[in-house]
This record gives sequence, C-alpha cells and structure tokens, in this order.
Amino acid sequence: MSGSEDEEEDWSNYASAGYSSAYDPWADLVPQEEAEDFDDDFEIDEFASIRPPPADEGLDKLVSMGACDYCIVRLSGQLYSWDDAQNLGPTIRKSSEERGTTKKDDAQFCPFCEDLFVDMDVLVKKIKSELDGIEFKKMQIGAHFAKSHVSEEDDLRTRHGANGSQALKAAFNDALSQKLKQELKGVELVKEHPEIMVLIDTLTFNITAESRSLYLYGRYRKLERGIPQTRWPCRACKGRDGGCESCNDTGLQYPTSVQDQIGEPLQAAFEAKNTAFHGMGREDIDVRCLGRGRPFVIELKSPIRRYADLSELTELVNATSAGSVEISELRSSRRSEVARIKGTAAEKSYTIRFKYGPEPHVITETASDDNGGADEQIEAQPEVEPPAELTPEFVKEMITSLEGVTLEQRTPQRVSHRRADKVRKRQVTSISEISVEGDEAEMTVRCESGTYVKELVHSDEGRTVPSVAEKLGLVCEVIWLDVNDIHAD
Repeated sequence: MSGSEDEEEDWSNYASAGYSSAYDPWADLVPQEEAEDFDDDFEIDEFASIRPPPADEGLDKLVSMGACDYCIVRLSGQLYSWDDAQNLGPTIRKSSEERGTTKKDDAQFCPFCEDLFVDMDVLVKKIKSELDGIEFKKMQIGAHFAKSHVSEEDDLRTRHGANGSQALKAAFNDALSQKLKQELKGVELVKEHPEIMVLIDTLTFNITAESRSLYLYGRYRKLERGIPQTRWPCRACKGRDGGCESCNDTGLQYPTSVQDQIGEPLQAAFEAKNTAFHGMGREDIDVRCLGRGRPFVIELKSPIRRYADLSELTELVNATSAGSVEISELRSSRRSEVARIKGTAAEKSYTIRFKYGPEPHVITETASDDNGGADEQIEAQPEVEPPAELTPEFVKEMITSLEGVTLEQRTPQRVSHRRADKVRKRQVTSISEISVEGDEAEMTVRCESGTYVKELVHSDEGRTVPSVAEKLGLVCEVIWLDVNDIHAD
C-alpha cells in the first residue's frame, strides 16, 4: 500500500456530492452578543405573584392603586349590600393602611370606576330633577358606558379583583337602584313594562328620561257620517308647513276625526305630546258605527300624568264630542293589545239601504277581462234578465238567495290606489230584516271580516260576484250604510 493511501482522506471532499467548494461547515455560526448589565433599579415585586382578594395582599394592592371605597368592596370577595358599602369600604382601607399600605402618588381617581360611585349622589340628584313633575310608579334604568372603559375595567378586575367579582355595569346599576329606592318612595324598579325609562351616559352624566306611552282600550260609536276614523292629511299640502288655503291652514282634509274626538280630551287630561289610534278595522267616512261600537286602543305618547278616573274621562269625551262620537268600556291596556286589536278578524253586522233600477246591470270589459293583473280570475256569471214586473217578493227572494254564499271580490276601484289588486273570497253569513219600499230596499247582513259590503250590493261593475245588482239584473246604488256590531271581545 502506497504512502498516499495510508494518509487519512478529507471527508469534506465528499460531503457535498463532489462540490466541496460550495460547503462551509462554519457558515451558520453567529457571534454571541455580550449580555446586558442587570438593571439594579428593576422592581422584582411588579412581576411577583400577589394573591388576589380577599387575601390581605390583594386588598393592599387595591388600596395602593387608588380604588374607591365602593370598588374595594366590590372586588374584595366579601359578601355585602350596597346599603352598608359606605361603611365596609373605609374599614377595609383602614386595615390596609395599618399594614403600611399607601396610595400611589399618581392615582388621581379610581382606576376601576373612574369615580362613578363617588359621584353617585350627584347623579341621583340630577335624575330626581329630571323626573320632577312626572307621574310614574314603575321605572327602569339603563346606563351607557364607553366600550374602552368596560374593556379596561374588565382587564383590571380580572387581574386584581377576587374571583367572581361583579362587573362594573351590573354593580353600577345595582348601586344606583338602591339609592333611587331610598330617594323615590313608592317607585318600583322593573325590567319589563316600565312607565318611565331613565338612560344615563356615564361619560357625560347626561340624563334622558323617557315617559313610555300610555295605552287605553275602549269601544267607540260614530253617530254622524262624514267623519274619518283617523286624522286625514290635506291632499294639497299633505299637512306640511302649517297647512294651506284649501284646508284653512289646518293641514287636514277633514276638520275632525274619531281619533281627535276621543284623543284630544284624553291628551289634555294626561298632558301627552300626541296620540295614535288603533282600531279593529275601520268604517268608511260616510258610514256610521252603532251598536256596542268598534274596539280600539288609543296610545297617548310621552304623558306627564298617568293616573285618572277613567269613568270621568269617558263622560268628558262623550260631553265634548257633542253627540258625534261616544265611547264606553274604557280601561287600561298595553302595547301587546294593539297587535290583538289589529289582528282580530271579527265578523260584522251591517244595515244597508239601497236603490235599484231602472237601468239594467252591465258588467264592464275591465271587470270581465283578465282582471287587470289580479292573481285570480272571477268566474263569469250569466246575464240576468229582470222580470217584466219587479215585485217586492221577487226582490226579497233574490236578496235572500245571497245568504251563505262565498263572494269573489276583486279590489274595489274606490280603494285600488292603496290596496293590492287581487281577488278576495268572503262569506255572507246571514241576511235578515229585508224590507222593500218602492224602488228602495233595506237589509241586515252579517258577513266575514274584510267583506266589501257596498260592493255586495252594486257589484262595482262586476268586480264582486255574486251581488244584488247581478241577481236583480238592475243597477243598484247604496243610499247609506251602518255598522251594527263588531262580533269580538
């Protein structure tokens, strides 16, 4: 064996598959930096583990941070009530100071509540001033906090407070509730159905007191024609800018309404800002509403007064309406009853008087074509040839034949501008008390909710099938219509 073979070969010649010049085994080494000198002023205590309250060291930490008496109690882990928090807080603080704890010089206000609890008495005084003169027995309070404040307090409470400590917003509401109960005798703080809602902005101490609407249920009878159920804005000016010449600067198409006849005396009695009227359906302007009357709920917005003798108010409304509107069964209600009133599909009874003939009843092309886009077709009815001699017996027979039928009613022309164009099916429950005098007839009809009763008589040029006009084969014209009863409640 030659001397060269005895020499040890360099392994790096083969380590990179023949590319020894491309590999440097020391290339990934970095020089070690010199360690920094330890800061002799560094406070180890800041990172030391401190047992949270109710341990003494945890309470001492709260005191040194500048926590107020209320927050010391809230975060102490001890059982307490807000009635004795003012005594318990100073006691905990005194014990901590006796152990040598002092408040930090830079702690100018409580880091947890930002002195909200310290200023509680000032806040209660502002709330009492805002509520002065308003009648109420049930109150709900709410507080608005800045998101940053809530987040920061939550972090501090988690790090320095006892486990399960009450959050700032809940504690604030509890403390404020306790103080308000002491100051406002006879007032109940509730979470549902308040009579007044108090909102507090904790950043600005701005107080907003909202008097919730007062609702009253009753029934009304409209004894005169020509009165709409609710306020009807002027068609010309839409009620803007104090009205116009055509409405005598009232902003109203009609000078009064059922809403105003009932609402104005009640609005004055309860010192409310405005009213809203919710009826179980409505009658046309030229229709009276008799019998027991139509159920309604009137809403009195932002009332100052809430309590009154409703029987006396009933007499007041009936006296001031001068016989045009009467109310009965007035009682307290709630907002939920508005939905019931609006959603109840009650049968109704009517008395209607109409004139028939002598012109024959004619179905127009618009009524007999494809319904102008209505969803359903009204089945075409054969033309009726009236007898040569139109006797009262024949008229009564034709009217009676409509009892129990199901009407197909396309949206009448008189309401087509505000109702969807479609065909509605409504049942005629009964027809009674039919009388015929010359070329006029009168009858009492009970029918399903939503029936267009005038169209049952004159057919609206064939849009309602069947009808009295179709049965007689003559044009019919409604003279007057009265609502006898709404079969509800």
